[in-house]
Amino acid sequence: MEFLIICSTEDKASMNIRNNLLNSNLYSFEKSEKKWHENPLYQFEGFRVNDVLNSFLSNNQIYLGLTSKRLIFLDKLNLDKSNINPEAIIFSSRHTSKTAKPAILIHTTGNWSDDVKFGGSPYKLSKTSALLQKAGFHCLEDHLKRTNLSRFKFDMEVTHHGPTNLESPLVYMELGSSKQEWNIKKAGEMVGNAIIDTIFKYLSYNEDANIKIGLGFGGTHYAPNFNKIMRNKDIALSFICPKYYIQNLNDSLIKQMIENTIEDIDYFIIDWKGTNSEDKTHLLTILERYNIPIKKTKELKTS
Repeated sequence: MEFLIICSTEDKASMNIRNNLLNSNLYSFEKSEKKWHENPLYQFEGFRVNDVLNSFLSNNQIYLGLTSKRLIFLDKLNLDKSNINPEAIIFSSRHTSKTAKPAILIHTTGNWSDDVKFGGSPYKLSKTSALLQKAGFHCLEDHLKRTNLSRFKFDMEVTHHGPTNLESPLVYMELGSSKQEWNIKKAGEMVGNAIIDTIFKYLSYNEDANIKIGLGFGGTHYAPNFNKIMRNKDIALSFICPKYYIQNLNDSLIKQMIENTIEDIDYFIIDWKGTNSEDKTHLLTILERYNIPIKKTKELKTS
């Protein structure tokens, strides 16, 4: 497999993460002859152990790319001149919020409405991988626990914003939530290390036939009950539609959730307490048309 980590000159957190990736003492990236968006692609060379470089990638390749475009509006990769064909993409990005609380986050992308001010197309979901999101979820949480950046919080968000039209499955891994945090070197190093580990964990998850794949419905933006589900070692989530978009759901969006997840779907999972009765009626009317079991979040406890 080929993996592409995308950073943007427009994004201070992204550049912080990129600089830490390129200057790491743990692993090495080398400038390749390939270019993407008029910038050299850097290729992962391996891990450093006692100043000796060791690569465990076998037939897999990791590339680090740089664009000047804003990441949420990157709806075309323009790979025709780069001579790479990534089968999975990780966007290294900033996160912003009204509270501006220090945080690291992961989520899939897509629009549940016709509001596209944050990129993508109306009522369009990207392609993604539940296993890639699960790998990123655990790696971000694990790396945060290993640091002394205790004021940072880890969260998985529901599916939101662009891009939505790329051919490769993608996730966003983010550093937030204000200019102060975007520039903290240690935080950028933490997220960068988690991104590299995510790729290796994803490769190991692909060999685990016991992980069930779910689509989430209901709850709020930071999805506390779905965060609990992701800590279940046997379940991975791809798209999550929050409660305030349930009434927008139709067969087209449900089919996108199913077809744009590269793994086969095992469950529809509803945050039962995080969904009102009117929304449950609308949702169940649609979901019951599919031959996919419907579960409540409380049924899928952490294991």
